[in-house]
Amino acid sequence: MSSAASTSHLLPVFARADVAFERGEGVWLHATSGERYLDFTSGVAVNSLGHCHPHLVEALQQQATKLWHMSNLFKSPDGERLAARLCEQSFADKVFFANSGAEAMECALKMARHYHFAKGNAERTRIITFEGAFHGRTLGTLAATGSAKYLEGYGEPLSGFDQLPLGDIEAVKKAIGPTTAAILIEPLQGEGGVRSPETAFFRGLRELCDSNGLLLIFDEVQTGMGRTGELFAYKRIGVTPDLMSLAKALGGGFPIGACLATAEAASGMAPGSHGSTFGGNPLAVASANAVLDVMLKPGFFDHVKKISLLLKQKLAGIVDRYPQVLSEVRGEGLLIGLKAVVPSPDLVAALRDQKLLTVGAGDNVVRLLPPLIVSEAEIEEAVTRLERACTVLTGQAAQREAV
Repeated sequence: MSSAASTSHLLPVFARADVAFERGEGVWLHATSGERYLDFTSGVAVNSLGHCHPHLVEALQQQATKLWHMSNLFKSPDGERLAARLCEQSFADKVFFANSGAEAMECALKMARHYHFAKGNAERTRIITFEGAFHGRTLGTLAATGSAKYLEGYGEPLSGFDQLPLGDIEAVKKAIGPTTAAILIEPLQGEGGVRSPETAFFRGLRELCDSNGLLLIFDEVQTGMGRTGELFAYKRIGVTPDLMSLAKALGGGFPIGACLATAEAASGMAPGSHGSTFGGNPLAVASANAVLDVMLKPGFFDHVKKISLLLKQKLAGIVDRYPQVLSEVRGEGLLIGLKAVVPSPDLVAALRDQKLLTVGAGDNVVRLLPPLIVSEAEIEEAVTRLERACTVLTGQAAQREAV
């Protein structure tokens, strides 16, 4: 452990790489050492418009001279505008603003339970979730996630969640009972290894919710705001939820989360049933409105789809050439997973040595999450750096075999 790490006052809950950044522009980050890195992490799918996008910078600077915070006890014209734009672009009628993905998910979980309570069915509290999911770090969202490695050491998990195998519609049918309130799923698992069941599974979930009076919740914290090639991933699937959580890319780097709901799903909520001190913060709202300004311009998502296709084609070639290192390309849009043969942390480290930043995931997968504004030239550069890393790892594997 370095002396700097040993004297740090930050809680040691992150295994931080030994590199620090001082500024960025577009898809590039500049380290304090002076070296430049190609950022295919995007703050884990947050910096969707890259670093220091001029429109976001201007919006935040202007808002900083006006109002930083006000209580939700008063009206918020800018918050109303952002909520209206999100509803106009989605299935939703109502929006609650929070500060993070976990908080947005907590709101969705509470709203689903309160929906049934308000209808006189207080016993309907259980929520069906799926293996490999990741929904957040609060005690509630950890229980929804259901992973032992995240729950260990925090006592008895919050009750009310029934975790099932991903893609098993028969298991879902059997699990639904008189106390079931909702079904919660990610359109595309990010942390879980860039995994998704067939579209028919999502259609089956929608039908089961409709026939049993349940709410369908989509966790779009990572997939939302353009990451899969549409503003929201549910549009790509063609299945509409009743509740949806957003965060990560919503503010383009400024912390903001949102829970979107149909009028029916939100019908049980009234003054005092939920709240947040900082939710809908004016700086966050200004940032999110600026993100929408850029994303809703004609051609934005066409670019994402075009770049995604180019990247996946290039990656498929590298998988073919380096079978000792990689075995599969997964994902949609610019939420791409590389299934590794070598340990995924070794691949992440080798890529970082080549000044390409990526992020690990479950199932021995490495995620590529570039900003959505990434150019063809920058894709080519990233692929070149990936190939160099694969060459190094292939040589290391050969050396081990020779010993």
